[in-house]
Amino acid sequence: MDALELTRRGDELAKAGQHAAALDLYVRAAKAVETPAGELCLKIARAAQRVGKRTEAFAWLARVADVSRSFLDWSGAAALLTKLEVSGRPSARRSTRVALIGSYTTAQLGSMLRVAGLAEGIDIVLFEGGYGQYRQEIIDPDSAIYRFAPDFVVIAVHHGALELPTLSESPEEVLAAETARWQRLWQVLAERSGARVIQHNFAIPPEVPLGHLAARVSGSRYAMMQELNIRLGAAASDAVLIVDCERLASTFGKGAWFDSRYWNAAKQAVALDALPMLARHTVSVMAAALGLNRKCLVLDLDNTLWGGVVGEDGLSGIALGQGTPAAEAFVAFQDYILQLNEKGIILAVASKNNEADARAVFEHHPEMRIRLADLAAFFCNWDDKATNLRRIAEQLNLGLDALTVADDNPAERALVRAMLPEVDVIPLPEDPSGYVRALSDYLRFETAALTTEDRTRTQQYRMRSAASALAASAEGIEDFYRSLEMEARIAPFDEFHLPRIAQLINKTNQFNLTTRRYTPEELRALMRDPTVIHRYLKLRDRFGDHGLVSVLIARRAGTNLDIETWLMSCRVISRTVDAEMLAHLSELARQKGVDTIRGTYIPSARNAIVSEIYGKYGFVRVGSHDGATSWEYDLAGQGPIRNGFIANWSESDDAA
Repeated sequence: MDALELTRRGDELAKAGQHAAALDLYVRAAKAVETPAGELCLKIARAAQRVGKRTEAFAWLARVADVSRSFLDWSGAAALLTKLEVSGRPSARRSTRVALIGSYTTAQLGSMLRVAGLAEGIDIVLFEGGYGQYRQEIIDPDSAIYRFAPDFVVIAVHHGALELPTLSESPEEVLAAETARWQRLWQVLAERSGARVIQHNFAIPPEVPLGHLAARVSGSRYAMMQELNIRLGAAASDAVLIVDCERLASTFGKGAWFDSRYWNAAKQAVALDALPMLARHTVSVMAAALGLNRKCLVLDLDNTLWGGVVGEDGLSGIALGQGTPAAEAFVAFQDYILQLNEKGIILAVASKNNEADARAVFEHHPEMRIRLADLAAFFCNWDDKATNLRRIAEQLNLGLDALTVADDNPAERALVRAMLPEVDVIPLPEDPSGYVRALSDYLRFETAALTTEDRTRTQQYRMRSAASALAASAEGIEDFYRSLEMEARIAPFDEFHLPRIAQLINKTNQFNLTTRRYTPEELRALMRDPTVIHRYLKLRDRFGDHGLVSVLIARRAGTNLDIETWLMSCRVISRTVDAEMLAHLSELARQKGVDTIRGTYIPSARNAIVSEIYGKYGFVRVGSHDGATSWEYDLAGQGPIRNGFIANWSESDDAA
């Protein structure tokens, strides 16, 4: 039976109350197609809920958000999510408290945010402010928003919230005042809640009284709204994330986004059909801030980066470059991929191919945009895709849940989904002219900031591979450490490095002793606290500069020092960076009169690698509670920890 027939029979069983049998047929129908319809996913979730399979129901509700853009599907998913949560919250990678305030009716958007969060592994605990009360909620120190204690505040506003005239003779003054007004609101939120702000910028309505003249008149409301969006983006600090509603409305279609029927009937500024899109993009920004975005794009080759099969068609026979629509589409796809790489998305290749044939395209084809130097890992052989994906994850020291695959072959995509469900898969369309749009619509490469480390990430992973090769040839581990010629700079937190520090804290999982997360404002508060020692570490070696790779936060109480947060990028694990950070901390603690350094290990799904790290450096296990293990180091008796393999990297070295 095909998917339609299986679904029809499942409907009949569901109507008869035979929900377990219906569930079986629905699931078979979903497996019969690569991308099941949102309506079918919702039917599976409902059937699973009725037979008591809550975990399965939650999973299929998440699929609704992945595969459907229908308001009806999302509304049904939101209603079922509410029912399921009566018996308990869903399991999630992260739970976060979100306050939604706005200038229009946001009830529907709030329910959609929770569904979008489920798809990203985020359990959103939601507070919704009153209609049009966003300013009052922020300004009033006793408002409910502060009692709720949010991690994020979503400011969902529309053009009606702007204090811009239709036409101004002094647009610069008007824009400066309006930009400052929003900045003050952000500042108040940060000071009173410490939450990160997700600001919706302003979609410009299609009704423009001045017509095309508005684009020439800097004082027109139309022109000032465009400029204001730019200024708000520039003014946003690292504690403020922007959702570009102007771009979303343009993509969706301004005429459909601004449907006056919804405003007139319910003061709903965004059309209902556009809400799933707005919710997805808002949560994608949130997920990036929480470190839940994907880090590596794994590419197939034949009919993905170029047209044809290089092993059969030869270097000159593949479609890539000018001459045909398909050949040009593959070039456009590669150009877009390189732009992702520029913002820090790691690129890798996993392809069934003769390696020599594949490498020849990267090295010799004149129209090839992506080169071998752009790739952090390259696996071309005849092994199955899942095996090569595991190798890529191991080589790059990434979890499988950091990988996303782009492959034109539905069978290969199905194999990855079946064998490695942690790996995400982009369903590329049959026509390569749609590849760029498919990748653009994929929101799990969203990033919350752009740091120097992001822009050099591929180089850093290539350096790591080079170091691994050096380790294999070294006579011993100490010989290897010395051959790296490592230098480190350890310094207190500062404003310049704060975006990278916040980014590292909120996305690092493997070498992270407690997996505590901090907002930028919370980090600033720690920087002002005289009892807190805060340090970052930057590393370079003979292969290049690895950037800021480790963070430590400790709090002093008398002669004791408690390490509250300690983490390190997976790129530099097994380089003695951990020893160097402890050596610096213990010497600093000795100078401050500290006798005992304490550390805590709190287990998580990813940090087992550091479960015994304190014991490695002479700490003694002193207790455990609720899974957490406490360790102590007798600094007075044992003296500072030492590490002889990393030299000091001073500012004078940079000047030279």
